[in-house]
Amino acid sequence: MTTLFFIIREASMKASISLSLTTILMTSCLTYEPTQLVPEITLSAEEVLFVESRDTKLLVDFGMEVSSNESDSLFNLEVLPGVRVRSVVLNGPANAAGVQVGDIILSINGLTTNEPDSVLAIQAQEPLESYNFQIQRNTTVFEVTLIGRNIDSTVEPRELFRIDSIATRASYRTELAKVREGGQLPAATIVEIFPDSPLSAAGLKKNDKILAINDKPITSAQDFISRVNQDFELGDTIEVTFYTKDTIEKRKLTLWEPGRRISRISIRPFFQFATSLNPPSRNFSILDLWLFAVYSYSKIENESSHDILGIFNITSDYGELTEVQE
Repeated sequence: MTTLFFIIREASMKASISLSLTTILMTSCLTYEPTQLVPEITLSAEEVLFVESRDTKLLVDFGMEVSSNESDSLFNLEVLPGVRVRSVVLNGPANAAGVQVGDIILSINGLTTNEPDSVLAIQAQEPLESYNFQIQRNTTVFEVTLIGRNIDSTVEPRELFRIDSIATRASYRTELAKVREGGQLPAATIVEIFPDSPLSAAGLKKNDKILAINDKPITSAQDFISRVNQDFELGDTIEVTFYTKDTIEKRKLTLWEPGRRISRISIRPFFQFATSLNPPSRNFSILDLWLFAVYSYSKIENESSHDILGIFNITSDYGELTEVQE
C-alpha cells in the first residue's frame, strides 16, 4: 500500500512538473500587439498648426520671441522651468525693459511661464498698463517692468493649438480661464474632439477648460498633453479638473486604450502562427525545418500563398479592375 502511494505521488509530481514546463513554454512563445492601430487624424499641415480665431487673438506685443527652456547638455536633455528668450525686437517693449536674448522668463505678473503657450495666453488678454517679468540671467534672478504695445485689433492673427492624437484624441489651446474662485488660471481649452476620444465618454465638451490632472495644476495645453502621454500609461484612469459654464467640476477620464491581442504563437519547429495589422497579413507553418516547411501559408493584403515542402507553390490575388475605353 505504501509503495502504491509513492508511485501515485511520484506520477503526480511528474505530471505537475510537465504541466508547469508546458505552461512556461507556451507563455514564452506568445507575442502580443495592440488590437488596433492609432486612428489617423486627417488634417492638413496648416490645420494641424494653426486655426483662425476671433476669440483669442493677441492684443499686446512684448517685442520678443520665446521657446521652451531646454537644457544645453548633450547627456541630460530635459525641459527646465521658464521660457528662453530667442530674439528681441530692437526698440521694442522687451528691449526697452532690458530683456536680453538668452534670458529665462520664470513668470509674468505672478503666473508661471513654463511653456511658450503661457506667454501667448497672457498676450491674448486685455492689455494692462505694465507687466512684471521675473527673469533669470545666468545665476541671478531679478524683476523688470515691461510696458506692452497694443496690437491693431483689425489684424486677424492665426492662433497656435496643440493636438494629442493618442491619449485623449483631441486638440487644445492655452488660455487663461477667468475663474471666480481663483482669479485667472492657465488652462487647456478643448478646441476639437476627434472620433474615439475618451473625453466624450467622460462628459467633457468643446470649449471646456482643463485646469488640473489629479489635483495638480497644468501650465499650458502642451503641459497637459505631455503629462497624459508621459506620466501615465494608455488605459490609465486619471481625474481632470475643468471649468465649464461658470463652474469647476471633476471627472474621471480613462485614457485611450488600443487593447491587446495575440499576434504570434510559436512552438518551433512544429507550429507557428503570426498576424499583423500593418500591413494586414497572416502566416502559418507546420514543421518549419529552416530550409523548408512541410506546409506553409501566408496572406499579405490581397495576395495569398500555399507552399508544400518548398517544392509546390500556389499564389493568388484579387487583381485590379480597370476600365477599358473603346
